[in-house]
Amino acid sequence: MVAPSLKLQDLIEEIRGAKTQAQEREVIQKECAHIRASFRDGDPVHRHRQLAKLLYVHMLGYPAHFGQMECLKLIASSRFTDKRVGYLGAMLLLDERHDAHLLITNSIKNDLSQGIQPVQGLALCTLSTMGSAEMCRDLAPEVEKLLLQPSPYVRKKAILTAVHMIRKVPELSSVFLPPCVHLLHERHHGILLGTITLITELCERSPAALRHFRKVVPQLVQILRTLVTTGYSTEHSISGVSDPFLQVQILRLLRILGRNHEESSETMNDLLAQVATNTDTSRNAGNAVLFETVLTIMDIRSAAGLRVLAVNILGRFLLNSDRNIRYVALTSLLRLVQSDHSAVQRHRPTVVDCLQETDASLSRRALELSLALVNSSNVRAMMQELQAFLESCPPDLRADCASGILLAAERFAPTKRWHIDTILHVLTTAGTHVRDDAVANLTQLIGGAQELHAYSVRRLYNALAEDISQQPLVQVAAWCIGEYGDLLLEGNCEEIEPLQVDEEEVLALLEKVLQSHMSLPATRGYALTALMKLSTRLQGDNNRIRQVVSIYRSCLDVELQQRAVEYDTLFRKYDHMRAAILEKMPLVERDGPQADEEAKESKAAAQLSEAAPAPTEPQASQLLDLLDLLDGASGDAQHPPPLDPSPGVALVYLLDLPCAPPPPAPIPDLKVFEREGVQLNLSFIRPPENPALLLITATATNSSEDDVTDFICQAAVPKSLQLQLQAPSGNTVPARGGLPITQLFRILNPNKAPLRLKLRLTYNHFHQSVQEIFEVNNLPVESWQ
Repeated sequence: MVAPSLKLQDLIEEIRGAKTQAQEREVIQKECAHIRASFRDGDPVHRHRQLAKLLYVHMLGYPAHFGQMECLKLIASSRFTDKRVGYLGAMLLLDERHDAHLLITNSIKNDLSQGIQPVQGLALCTLSTMGSAEMCRDLAPEVEKLLLQPSPYVRKKAILTAVHMIRKVPELSSVFLPPCVHLLHERHHGILLGTITLITELCERSPAALRHFRKVVPQLVQILRTLVTTGYSTEHSISGVSDPFLQVQILRLLRILGRNHEESSETMNDLLAQVATNTDTSRNAGNAVLFETVLTIMDIRSAAGLRVLAVNILGRFLLNSDRNIRYVALTSLLRLVQSDHSAVQRHRPTVVDCLQETDASLSRRALELSLALVNSSNVRAMMQELQAFLESCPPDLRADCASGILLAAERFAPTKRWHIDTILHVLTTAGTHVRDDAVANLTQLIGGAQELHAYSVRRLYNALAEDISQQPLVQVAAWCIGEYGDLLLEGNCEEIEPLQVDEEEVLALLEKVLQSHMSLPATRGYALTALMKLSTRLQGDNNRIRQVVSIYRSCLDVELQQRAVEYDTLFRKYDHMRAAILEKMPLVERDGPQADEEAKESKAAAQLSEAAPAPTEPQASQLLDLLDLLDGASGDAQHPPPLDPSPGVALVYLLDLPCAPPPPAPIPDLKVFEREGVQLNLSFIRPPENPALLLITATATNSSEDDVTDFICQAAVPKSLQLQLQAPSGNTVPARGGLPITQLFRILNPNKAPLRLKLRLTYNHFHQSVQEIFEVNNLPVESWQ
């Protein structure tokens, strides 16, 4: 015998009583077979019961698509029990992807015009849940009529349906503008809250609606003032705060209406100050209202004193025991630090205290804000706090903290010695977490500070003697000892305690680095080169250095083996040139009295180049020539003339005497984005004194008829590069070619790696939120080679 069909309650009990997944599937398959059979027989009495069971099966994740047409039949029924289940099934089983949803348009239209409130409520709920653009256009007149019905129950649901229609079809804004003005006079909580939500949607999506509702700002201000002073109704108060949901919604609407509008902002200034000072902060509901007040103050053209009050409120949030409130405060202060830097600076001690939070998200936000608060006046104090945090911070924050300290030190360093000390402390504490270019930046800094060579080499020697596990620190120390080892042995540095070091100790330390299992191949290369340079700086015998170099001639690492072979050949065949080849690196930055010496060297190089012409093509052209040779390309490329093999001229090229370079050609601009009149262009500058630095100016223009607001441009580069985003000139691009927004990107590319940019643009345009993420791969070659 075939088992009879189960009731809904019995089906739920049997499914819950299944001990395994297989038993549950068996029960559901049997019942679905009964439901299909009932649908085929066309039983009108029990159809709603069968569909109710099918909806429960659908909620468990099993297929229920065969019940879609039954929903339409139940909706067309005249019985309320059938309509109730039919509309519920339509909300769960139908959406815009199924053409069947269009078949219920006529049934919804009839139910909306019947005048039966429960049926109208069901139809409105279904329309606001799964109504497509076509359905919204067809049913907009019926919904507009229901907005003025005497029943609050129907009006509330009609307002929420109108919100859905505006989101689906923004051009319907003109249909719902007139009723909204009348609905603002309502005293019913649900109607007023829904009306504020509807007006917010209209203003965000229609410029005409925005201009229209700016006239009702005084009325909105009066409603909110009544809520704050006398209260709306006791049944809607939460923890002593009068109707916080309505207050928050009104504040959001005021934020939209007051943005970039002086008159509206002036009207609401006094009210915002009243809300900010009278709201109880002992409960979470009051904190929510205060936070929305702060966002509104910061987004409109408010008075300076009001903005300081908003920042102070966020400062009080930092002292709250709730971690969520502290996180919101840190995030908001991070957004305000560019526009209200001095006001945020007052809360710097509290922000620094947040670095010790055990919650990882809080400490990360506190770190970002602390780095943003660093400036030339507080750099010493802030660096002390950040360096103390670096020693105890979690491993996942150490890389960000070290990178932020290095960037801040480079930007705001009061002296070169302080800058060197700061970088050395970071390398000693978290050397394995710094960026790849930290070694190159520090060697460049030390090389340019001639008066600190003796101090730097002694500091690095002491650090290397204590710890050889931090690879970036070992690399910088090896380079510095190789360059200025003679200053290390002289012992005449007055800035630190006297240190007596002999040649054997220095060589033994470098050999220890070479033999350590912790040393990377690149670190061993630095140490081997340092030993080679010390052969010209030490007064003793070089046999020990020659022995170490010869050992690495058979090293398994190809790069290290090649260096050892070349250095050994230099000892054996070109010993007379070794001292000249291994001279100290030229200073990166030359100014003051060294400018004359540089000019003399340039003249000498020019005279030598007349005797033996040197290649004048840039590095990019030489690389292309090499590729031509490898690929067998056509001989259109201009190859440099052959070099004179005489020893004197070879020494000139080996030493690479500086000559006056030709002025760099301008880098062409690049258009990277254009949409609906919004355009983003990039312009490039490479300072001649620092070729590794690229300055990119991003310029956003707007030729459309509507302002672009909340414009944010974010960028990312590969890990081998270092990017610093400067603060933009604003966040609003006026319409019709108004004043553009500019933002500066500083990119350090010491290895001249191919440059790629990933940009994310977010802004509001024509009252729609736009987000674009794209990659720029066609940057000019001159920007990185």
